[in-house]
This record gives sequence, C-alpha cells and structure tokens, in this order.
Amino acid sequence: MGSEIAIIGTGYVGLTTGACLAHLGHTVVCADIDPVKIERLSRGDVPILEAGLDELVQEGLSSGQLRFVLGAKQVVGDVEFVYLCVPTPQGDDGSADLSYIQSAAEEIGPHLRPEAIVINKSTVPVGSTRVVERALGRSDVFVVSNPEFLREGSAVFDFLNPDRVVIGAEDQGAAIRVAGLYLGLAAPLQVTDPASAETIKYASNAFLATKISYVNAIAAVCEAVGADVNDVVLGMGYDKRIGNAFLRPGPGWGGSCFPKDSRALVRIAENAGYDFDLLKGVITVNEEQFARVTEKITRMAGGSVDGKIVAVWGLTFKARTDDLRDSPSLEIIGRLRERGALVRAYDPAVASDAHPLLAGIEVATDPYAACSGAEVLAILTEWDEFKWLDFDKVGEEMAAKRVVDARNLVGRTALVRRGFEYAGIGRA
Repeated sequence: MGSEIAIIGTGYVGLTTGACLAHLGHTVVCADIDPVKIERLSRGDVPILEAGLDELVQEGLSSGQLRFVLGAKQVVGDVEFVYLCVPTPQGDDGSADLSYIQSAAEEIGPHLRPEAIVINKSTVPVGSTRVVERALGRSDVFVVSNPEFLREGSAVFDFLNPDRVVIGAEDQGAAIRVAGLYLGLAAPLQVTDPASAETIKYASNAFLATKISYVNAIAAVCEAVGADVNDVVLGMGYDKRIGNAFLRPGPGWGGSCFPKDSRALVRIAENAGYDFDLLKGVITVNEEQFARVTEKITRMAGGSVDGKIVAVWGLTFKARTDDLRDSPSLEIIGRLRERGALVRAYDPAVASDAHPLLAGIEVATDPYAACSGAEVLAILTEWDEFKWLDFDKVGEEMAAKRVVDARNLVGRTALVRRGFEYAGIGRA
C-alpha cells in the first residue's frame, strides 16, 4: 500500500517527482502558488517538454493517485511525507538563494502532523537541513535530504531507473521510512548524514562539468596538433576507469544545474575556508569555450559577422528539452550579436521568439528558412534530426556554404563533398 505524499513546487523536479511517485503507487498531491499552472496541470496539460511525463501525469490524474492544488498549507496536514521542490536560484555571489525554501518551510511548519517527514529534494547548500528545521519551528517532525539526479530530457527514465537513491538523515527511522517510498526501484540505496547527501549532489554535477571542460580543452589541443578529437575520445573511453560518458566536445556546458551548482560549490568551499581552484578552472575553461566557438563562427564568416546573417540550429541547452536557461547556444548568440550579427535560428522545441531570453533573435519555422541568405550556419544543439536534413537544399538557401558544427553532429566528409566549408570542434 502506498503512502500519502505532498509535493511543494511543480517545476521540473517537483512535477517529475510527483508523477513518478504516483506511478509507483503512492497518493500524491502537488501544490504550487501559480493558479494558471495548477489549472493547466489539473487537466493534464504539462507545460514542459519531458519524455514520458505527459503520459505519467495523465495516468496519475485518471487513477486518482495524482492531483494538483493551489497553496501548500491546506494539504500538508493530511500526509506523512512532504517534498520541498522549490527553486534555489543563484545569488549574485554564486551562492544558492534559500529564500524560497525557507518561505515554504515557514508556511507549512504549523500545519504538519506530528512525526511527518519533510524531504529536501531541491538542490541546497550543505547545512540546509538545519535551515529547514529552524524555519519549520517544529521539534516533532523530521527533515531528510534526498537529492535528485535527473537529466533533463530523460528525467522520467532517470527517476524510475536511478543509478542510486541517496538519503541523508540524522534519524535512522526517518531514513528507513523515506527509503520505503522507493521500494519499487532496483537501485543501490545509500543512507548517510544530511551534509554528505547534500555534498554528493554538488560533487556529482561539478565532476560532470569537469569532464566536459576537460574534453573541450583536449579538443583545443587536437586542433593545435592536428589530431581528431573524435578518435581521441573513443580511445579514452575504452579505458573503464574513464568511460565515455560526458566525453563529447561541444560549445560549452549550460542548463539549469551545472552553472548554478558549480558556482555554488565554489562558494560553499570558500565559506568553509577552502579555495577550490580546480573547479574555478573548470568554469573558466567553459567561458573560454564560448569565446572559442564564437571566434570560430566569426572566422568562418570571413573574419567579421557585422551586418551578416548567421543561421543557428539549436537554441535549447540540450536536445529533447525546451529549456533555454543558461543555454550555451544563447550565450554564443549573444556574443555574435554584440559583434553585429543578425541571427536567425531554428529549434524543434521553440515555436516562436516570444520567450524573453530570445529577444533580438529571429526564430524560423523550419531549419531551411533559418539558412536563407546566411553567410554561415552554426549547429549549437545536438538534435538528431539535424543529421538527416537535405544539405543540398541548405546550400541553396545560404549566401555562402559554410558550417560550424559545434556538436560534431553532421558528417564532415559528406558536407565537403557538397562544396561546404566545414569546421567542427577538435578536428583539424
């Protein structure tokens, strides 16, 4: 028999968590302060692009295992478990802003039933369990850290097929109760203290960012010495100690997690008296990669993009999501526009330029229209459909047949045979 659960916050993490827990047989109520979002979700209209999430929400609504309500305090008194899935945005100094999570805890504190467990699912700095305990103002409830390890674009799969479930708790009984929520999943379970659980989340994301920055730096070396980074990465990946995951060069890393969490970990370390120079270097290398790709596009356009049309394929920070937050593509587009470029872009998940992050960018309705009159085409997001387009038609649309493939996505040989100038990442 499932448990009764409340989810506070219906963003990317909260909605995925709620839908998946309902799928596992629990009775879940998701609360949010946005009435428009609650109305949409209550009729099964999922506002984010995430594979399988629409189906799970519809399943939960149909079965009665999942519902959505406005406001949190009226629902938490009836449940055993309350997940906090509210935003922790980056502050000006790189630290995580805990104001949303504190506010949510203060709101629900008086309404929790005795022995309830409040679960931190948001990515929070080390020590945040204590912050939540103080904000709740209750000595008869428990606070547990249960970090999420979800990749956008495959979040449902990741939740239901996790590499591990991490639970940080001071009380072993509370840890056992939270572990029971995940009994349907075949995954290693790690029970530790809250500080270690919170650090695991930051350390994991920072390490993945480090791998990407490293391979982008190796790509720069490959270009300098005449090596092919694709072959170099293949050879590295055969080593089981290294593996091939996150060893793919590109325009730089971005998204809602890596930039925020890397800077937050630097700040956490500084506050604790450690100067995390290695991670600072990882962030610097990523900034340099944005500059390198911008310069590569500029050179391909003849040394200047001022007044020239630059076609861009890909606006989201990665494929299979509609998330534009901290997108490497938008960072590079911004730098091109500062140099005077006229940017026309296409992305399968972006229907118009209405989003505030797309100000000044012309969004085309198809990839060929984006290339009309362009001096250079930049491929900045790794959507698979870009591989199979008609490049003869692309060439006919462009003012000059030039491609900068910042994802090494399309076949260089085939493009060169069609008369294109081609530049990838880490390929001489």
